[in-house]
Amino acid sequence: MRKQIAAANWKMNCTFQEGEKLMDNILEANISLSDHQLAIFAVPFPYLLMTRSAVELEKNYFVAAQNCHHQKSGAYTGEISAGMLHSMNINYCVVGHSERREYNAETNTMLAEKVNQCFENFIIPIFCCGEPLNIREAGTQNDYVAAQLKESLFHLPADTIKNIIIAYEPIWAIGTGKTASTAQAQEIHQYLRSVIAGQYGEEIANEIPILYGGSVKANNAKELFSCADVDGGLVGGASLIAAEFIEIIKALK
Repeated sequence: MRKQIAAANWKMNCTFQEGEKLMDNILEANISLSDHQLAIFAVPFPYLLMTRSAVELEKNYFVAAQNCHHQKSGAYTGEISAGMLHSMNINYCVVGHSERREYNAETNTMLAEKVNQCFENFIIPIFCCGEPLNIREAGTQNDYVAAQLKESLFHLPADTIKNIIIAYEPIWAIGTGKTASTAQAQEIHQYLRSVIAGQYGEEIANEIPILYGGSVKANNAKELFSCADVDGGLVGGASLIAAEFIEIIKALK
């Protein structure tokens, strides 16, 4: 069975003390994960070591960075390299989140370099893709997300890309008042998997987890995760509420 993943994205939230308490409250639930289930916490850079320490004795609980730089090193004040993350034993990194694409002008070409940096440093990228509202309304979302995959990932050899995690974000359904249905989530996830299969074959496509990143909450997680091609969620706001994220973890297939 493919990995089933509940990934928390704290974004730029929580003081250090609030982050500690949030982790304590989640871990106090003592959720036992199966071999194919993962809980990953993408926390702000200052909290990486705290969170890693909190989960290091927990089975299948991991920490992710929310970003890394696309260069190996250099005069990039304020940036964090994948090599730095590796030196801290951080195993995952979010790459290409829609907010970074929009606010930091990250291109598909730049994200390909970030993906390379991650893999070169033994870090698994959680690669984000997804379309904004104008693309969805134009009905061209398939071409849009396929280009994101092709331009950022399809340079990778098969034995590398099979280790990636993909997160689909329906940007048009986040903060717009519009809602993505379960059927829409399954449809686009199935399409993403077909695009990967077209390049690498069905066997590899069926190994890659594809997470849903469109306002996953405790009350819709089980229905979303029941879809054949939805392998968990990349969770924003609900991951900041212990009771919500606990139920989301429990909803994994």
